[in-house]
Amino acid sequence: MNKRVIVYVLGAVLLIEATLMLLPLLVAVIYREKNGWYFLWVLLGAAVLGALALGLGGRKRSAMYAKEGLIAVALSWIVLSLVGALPFTLSGQIPFYLDAVFEMISGFTTTGSSILPAVESLDRCMLFWRSLSHWIGGMGILVFMLAIVRMDGGQAIHLLRAESPGPTVSKMVPRMVDSSKILYGIYFGLTVVQIILYLAGGDPLFDSLCNAFGTAGTGGFSNKALSVGAYNSPYFEIVIGVFMLLFGINFNLYYFLLLRHFREAFASEEMHVYLGIVAFSTLTITANIASMYDSVGTALRTAFFQVSSIVTTTGYATADFNLWPTYSRIVIVILTFVGACAGSTAGGLKVSRVIILFKAARQDLNKMLHSHAVTTVRFEGKPLDEKTLRGVHNYFNIYMLLLTLSVLLLSLDGFDLVTTFTSVATCLNNVGPGLEMVGPMGSFADFSAPAKLLLAFDMLAGRLELYPMLALFAPRLWRKRINAMHEARAK
Repeated sequence: MNKRVIVYVLGAVLLIEATLMLLPLLVAVIYREKNGWYFLWVLLGAAVLGALALGLGGRKRSAMYAKEGLIAVALSWIVLSLVGALPFTLSGQIPFYLDAVFEMISGFTTTGSSILPAVESLDRCMLFWRSLSHWIGGMGILVFMLAIVRMDGGQAIHLLRAESPGPTVSKMVPRMVDSSKILYGIYFGLTVVQIILYLAGGDPLFDSLCNAFGTAGTGGFSNKALSVGAYNSPYFEIVIGVFMLLFGINFNLYYFLLLRHFREAFASEEMHVYLGIVAFSTLTITANIASMYDSVGTALRTAFFQVSSIVTTTGYATADFNLWPTYSRIVIVILTFVGACAGSTAGGLKVSRVIILFKAARQDLNKMLHSHAVTTVRFEGKPLDEKTLRGVHNYFNIYMLLLTLSVLLLSLDGFDLVTTFTSVATCLNNVGPGLEMVGPMGSFADFSAPAKLLLAFDMLAGRLELYPMLALFAPRLWRKRINAMHEARAK
């Protein structure tokens, strides 16, 4: 294993995080919050460590392959969260470091699950950093790094594949640096449009920034305990609901729009199915909950917001869907697993994988009924090769094994079945709220320390598409390292 290139990547990530901490420090200066100065001490420490790592890793740095890409991505996100949690604990805003780490992992992975029952108690600089973590993690910290740090394209693609969501990853343009710049350009542009619309609706600048970060990253952290429901405003519900939906669409399609390739943009099979799922879920839930609201319009708006929030794995809420009828809650749970489009900022299995799994199942059924028939699974108008199909099936198998094991282990905390199952489901799929104790008006504060560690691992595994986190526990990888250490000692 090439450890130098991994150290180099970790150093770049630390320097980027240190630079980003200047923003909450500025917020602290504006609002005269003394706790904000902890960001200064942490960013200085991160900058020093990052510079040292960059220097050590940059010397005789050799090629990066898939194995190094997986390990570098997994360690980068862990380090990012561990360092990002320090200002909360040092300031005493979140006294226990494990809770702060859980909160930051939830932030960077755009999950939105929180251990804070009263979020308004935090200083504004802390709330800003908490929401900014969504925006950083939404597109991916390493995608951001590739946009500003020069790396060989052959090396960079391994980082992008390890961090990006979806069954396949492709470059928009030949150079990876340019692809990353395009992605973040689109991401930044949509975020700015949101902020303008929020300000136009009368939202203060600070709230507009926090809401925009949470929506763009499909994270769901709010600076209010009642989330978006605190505004009690149809305008904000509609605007935020629409933008959550937009950020759940593959960003490649926005690139096609910029190039005026309208046919390719609007012909996306995944987008059609994604919007169809949203429409079906919204209409059926509206019919199911209509009697609970004063008008059908209110029920429709409420259903649309919750469906948009859950399917994009954002986690904002304007209603306590814990109180909804069984059918509506089951639809919400199903949407938790489905997620939005690949290549978006959303979590979950991804609509593309769901489509491929259904088509593969149909193909197997046709083969059983017509043994001599020659069939091909097609997606987005193109036939899929066996490697892609095998990859989707393997991902689903590992996903189900991890889900089952996590539910089994979490049950040792002794909470009810619905709380236990939806806690794992919402963390593994990076959604945020579950049902019962961890519903939209609840929190994860009552879980034990081992349970929080387990859920934190699930959040990282879900955001990084399983393999980078599982690679850290690969015996073969560490066996080679141990053997190398023994050989060095023998000499």
